[in-house]
Amino acid sequence: MIRRVIAPALFPPPTYSHASVVEAGTKLAFLAGAVPLNADGELVGPGDPVRQAEQVIANLCEQLRAAGSDVEHVLTTEVYVVGSEPATLSEVWKVVEASGLSRGPHSSTLLGVACLGYTGQLVEITATAVVPERGDGDR
Repeated sequence: MIRRVIAPALFPPPTYSHASVVEAGTKLAFLAGAVPLNADGELVGPGDPVRQAEQVIANLCEQLRAAGSDVEHVLTTEVYVVGSEPATLSEVWKVVEASGLSRGPHSSTLLGVACLGYTGQLVEITATAVVPERGDGDR
Protein backbone atom coordinates (compact mmCIF):
# COMPACT_ATOMS: atom_id res chain seq x y z
CA MET A 1 0.00 0.00 0.00
CA ILE A 2 2.79 2.46 0.91
CA ARG A 3 6.13 2.40 -0.90
CA ARG A 4 8.86 4.40 0.85
CA VAL A 5 11.44 5.80 -1.59
CA ILE A 6 15.07 6.65 -0.92
CA ALA A 7 16.57 8.33 -3.99
CA PRO A 8 19.93 6.58 -4.59
CA ALA A 9 21.50 9.69 -6.14
CA LEU A 10 20.78 11.79 -3.01
CA PHE A 11 22.22 11.75 0.49
CA PRO A 12 20.93 8.86 2.62
CA PRO A 13 18.40 10.39 5.03
CA PRO A 14 18.89 9.35 8.66
CA THR A 15 15.30 8.54 9.73
CA TYR A 16 12.98 9.55 6.90
CA SER A 17 12.35 8.73 3.25
CA HIS A 18 12.64 11.13 0.34
CA ALA A 19 9.14 10.22 -0.85
CA SER A 20 6.15 8.02 -0.08
CA VAL A 21 4.16 6.57 -2.96
CA VAL A 22 0.51 5.51 -2.60
CA GLU A 23 -1.52 4.02 -5.43
CA ALA A 24 -4.61 5.91 -6.61
CA GLY A 25 -7.81 4.85 -4.89
CA THR A 26 -6.26 4.72 -1.44
CA LYS A 27 -8.07 6.66 1.27
CA LEU A 28 -5.94 9.46 2.73
CA ALA A 29 -6.36 11.57 5.86
CA PHE A 30 -4.99 15.13 5.85
CA LEU A 31 -4.57 16.13 9.48
CA ALA A 32 -4.73 19.66 10.80
CA GLY A 33 -1.75 20.76 12.83
CA ALA A 34 -1.55 18.90 16.13
CA VAL A 35 -0.85 21.42 18.90
CA PRO A 36 0.29 21.14 22.54
CA LEU A 37 -3.10 21.73 24.15
CA ASN A 38 -4.77 19.30 26.54
CA ALA A 39 -8.44 18.26 26.35
CA ASP A 40 -9.40 21.42 28.27
CA GLY A 41 -7.62 23.64 25.73
CA GLU A 42 -4.77 24.52 28.10
CA LEU A 43 -1.16 24.77 26.91
CA VAL A 44 0.98 21.83 28.05
CA GLY A 45 4.67 22.40 28.83
CA PRO A 46 5.03 26.20 28.73
CA GLY A 47 8.59 27.04 27.71
CA ASP A 48 9.49 23.34 27.20
CA PRO A 49 9.66 22.27 23.52
CA VAL A 50 10.28 18.61 24.40
CA ARG A 51 7.20 18.38 26.67
CA GLN A 52 5.15 20.22 24.06
CA ALA A 53 6.37 17.82 21.36
CA GLU A 54 5.25 14.88 23.51
CA GLN A 55 1.77 16.41 23.85
CA VAL A 56 1.65 17.18 20.14
CA ILE A 57 2.50 13.54 19.32
CA ALA A 58 -0.19 12.32 21.75
CA ASN A 59 -2.72 14.64 20.10
CA LEU A 60 -1.58 13.57 16.63
CA CYS A 61 -2.14 9.94 17.62
CA GLU A 62 -5.70 10.81 18.70
CA GLN A 63 -6.31 12.58 15.37
CA LEU A 64 -5.03 9.53 13.50
CA ARG A 65 -7.18 7.16 15.56
CA ALA A 66 -10.28 9.30 14.91
CA ALA A 67 -9.52 9.18 11.17
CA GLY A 68 -9.12 5.38 11.25
CA SER A 69 -5.33 5.36 10.95
CA ASP A 70 -2.18 5.20 13.11
CA VAL A 71 1.46 6.33 13.19
CA GLU A 72 2.62 3.44 11.01
CA HIS A 73 0.46 4.73 8.16
CA VAL A 74 1.73 8.32 8.22
CA LEU A 75 3.16 9.29 4.85
CA THR A 76 4.47 12.76 5.55
CA THR A 77 4.77 15.31 8.34
CA GLU A 78 5.76 18.93 8.72
CA VAL A 79 7.26 19.61 12.15
CA TYR A 80 7.26 23.28 13.18
CA VAL A 81 9.41 24.39 16.11
CA VAL A 82 9.67 27.95 17.39
CA GLY A 83 13.37 28.73 17.38
CA SER A 84 16.40 29.16 15.22
CA GLU A 85 18.86 26.89 17.04
CA PRO A 86 19.43 23.47 15.45
CA ALA A 87 19.83 21.97 18.96
CA THR A 88 16.22 22.87 19.83
CA LEU A 89 14.96 21.39 16.58
CA SER A 90 17.01 18.24 17.24
CA GLU A 91 15.48 17.84 20.71
CA VAL A 92 11.99 17.92 19.18
CA TRP A 93 13.04 15.55 16.38
CA LYS A 94 14.15 13.00 19.01
CA VAL A 95 10.57 12.99 20.30
CA VAL A 96 9.29 12.44 16.75
CA GLU A 97 11.71 9.53 16.30
CA ALA A 98 10.71 7.95 19.62
CA SER A 99 7.02 8.19 18.67
CA GLY A 100 7.24 5.55 15.96
CA LEU A 101 6.53 8.02 13.16
CA SER A 102 9.98 7.45 11.69
CA ARG A 103 9.54 3.67 11.66
CA GLY A 104 8.20 3.90 8.09
CA PRO A 105 10.29 5.92 7.58
CA HIS A 106 7.88 8.67 6.60
CA SER A 107 8.78 11.79 4.61
CA SER A 108 9.23 14.83 6.82
CA THR A 109 10.30 18.44 6.94
CA LEU A 110 11.59 19.98 10.18
CA LEU A 111 11.26 23.77 10.32
CA GLY A 112 12.36 26.48 12.73
CA VAL A 113 9.76 29.26 12.77
CA ALA A 114 9.27 32.63 14.49
CA CYS A 115 5.90 31.89 16.11
CA LEU A 116 2.87 29.60 16.04
CA GLY A 117 -0.84 30.20 16.55
CA TYR A 118 -1.33 29.87 20.32
CA THR A 119 0.39 32.05 22.92
CA GLY A 120 3.37 30.09 24.26
CA GLN A 121 3.11 27.38 21.61
CA LEU A 122 6.52 26.04 20.56
CA VAL A 123 5.66 22.93 18.48
CA GLU A 124 3.09 21.90 15.86
CA ILE A 125 2.95 18.91 13.52
CA THR A 126 0.80 18.44 10.42
CA ALA A 127 0.49 15.02 8.80
CA THR A 128 -0.93 13.07 5.89
CA ALA A 129 -1.70 9.39 6.46
CA VAL A 130 -3.18 6.41 4.68
CA VAL A 131 -6.45 5.15 6.15
CA PRO A 132 -6.01 1.39 5.78
CA GLU A 133 -8.78 -0.82 4.47
CA ARG A 134 -10.45 -2.75 7.28
CA GLY A 135 -12.03 -6.17 7.08
CA ASP A 136 -15.81 -6.28 6.48
CA GLY A 137 -16.35 -6.86 10.20
CA ASP A 138 -14.59 -3.56 10.99
CA ARG A 139 -16.74 -1.31 8.79
